[in-house]
Amino acid sequence: MISAVACDKNPQKTTLGSDTATVTTESAETSEPTASIEPTATPEPTATPTPSPTPAPGSPPFEPLVTNIFTADPSAHVFDGRIYIYGSHDQDEVFPSDNDGGAYRMIDYHVISIESFDQDAVDHGVAFTVDDVAWAEKQLWAPDCAYKDGTYYFYFPAKDYDGIFRIGVATSDKPEGPFVPEENYIDGSFSMDPSVFTDDDGTSYMVVGGIWGGQLERWQTGEYVIDGSTPSGDLPALTPAMTVMADDMLSFKDEPVFIEILDENGDPIAANDEDRRFFEGAWIHKYNDTYYLSYSTGTTHYLVYATSDDPMGPYTYQGRILEPVSGWTTHHSIVEFEGQWYLFYHDAKISGRDSQRNIRYAPLTYNEDGTIAPVTIPK
Repeated sequence: MISAVACDKNPQKTTLGSDTATVTTESAETSEPTASIEPTATPEPTATPTPSPTPAPGSPPFEPLVTNIFTADPSAHVFDGRIYIYGSHDQDEVFPSDNDGGAYRMIDYHVISIESFDQDAVDHGVAFTVDDVAWAEKQLWAPDCAYKDGTYYFYFPAKDYDGIFRIGVATSDKPEGPFVPEENYIDGSFSMDPSVFTDDDGTSYMVVGGIWGGQLERWQTGEYVIDGSTPSGDLPALTPAMTVMADDMLSFKDEPVFIEILDENGDPIAANDEDRRFFEGAWIHKYNDTYYLSYSTGTTHYLVYATSDDPMGPYTYQGRILEPVSGWTTHHSIVEFEGQWYLFYHDAKISGRDSQRNIRYAPLTYNEDGTIAPVTIPK
C-alpha cells in the first residue's frame, strides 16, 4: 500500500492581501520567492510574491478563500455540515506554456473547508502528492471527491509514464484526508476533470473530459490515437464522457460513453459554436428533479449549462452562468449549503498569471422556470 502524506494538525494564522480574506491553515505549504540577479542582467523571478497582508473577516463571496497557496478547479461538496473544496494546487514557480499543459505542473493536492461563511476557510494541508501515486508521472489536475459507506473517494487525473491522462482514486476515512492512492488507475479511464454525481437513489456517475491538453479528442474511437484531432466546422462538437460507477466506487460499471448536448432545435452543438460547445470542466447537479450539466467553453471562457430529465442525457443547452474571468481557464462547481446554492470558481486576478489562480465563490439563484440566473461579479 502506498502511504499518503499526513496533515499537520497545528493550525497557524495567515493574513491575506487586498481582495482577500483571513485564512486559517493547517500545514499549508509555502515557498519564498527567489531571484538571481547578475550585475548586467534583468532578474527573472522564479516565484510570485505573497500579496501584501490586509486582513478581512471570514470568507465573504467573490473573495479568495485562501491565498497562502494558489488554488484552482474547485469541486465543492457538503460533508457532515461543512463545505469541503477539492481543487488543484498551482505552483509558486512559473513555468513556460506549451501545447502539453506544461505551465500547469501541479504536484500535490490540498483540501479546503468552510464551516460557516462568517468564519475563515481552513487549508488542511497536503492530502497526497504525485510521489504517492505509483502509476503517475506528473500533472495532478482538477479532482473531485465522493462519499459512500464511511469512505471518501478522491478522484484525480494525472499523466502516466506514457504521457497519457488517466483517472486515479485515493481513499480516506476523513473528508480532509490524508488520502491513500490506489496502486493503479481506474481501468478504462482517460482524459481529465473527473466529476462524480450521486443521484437520490445512490447511483454514482462519473463525467470526464477536456479537449486539447486534456486529450479527449484522442479517444473518439474508444482507443487512444495520439494524433486524434477535434471536430471542426458544423460537425458535432466533442462532449464529455460519462459512466456509472461500480458499487466499490473504485471502478466503472460500464464503459464511458459520450453524452449528447443539443441546441434548441434538438441538433448537436456544433464544433464551431465556441460560445456553447463543451471544452472542459463538466459538473452535474440536480435541482427540482432536473439534471444540470455545466461546463467551460474554453476558448471563449464562458461557464454555461444544459439540462435533462436523465443524468446520462441528452442535455439541451440553456444559457450562461458566468462571463469570462481573469485568466485563461474557467472551472467550477455548484453546491447547496444550508438552503442556499453556491457557485465555486477560480480566477487569476491576484497573480495576473493563467497558471496561478485562486478559488472564490458566489451565491447562485434559480428563476421560477428553473433556469439559472447569471452570476454577476462585482467590479
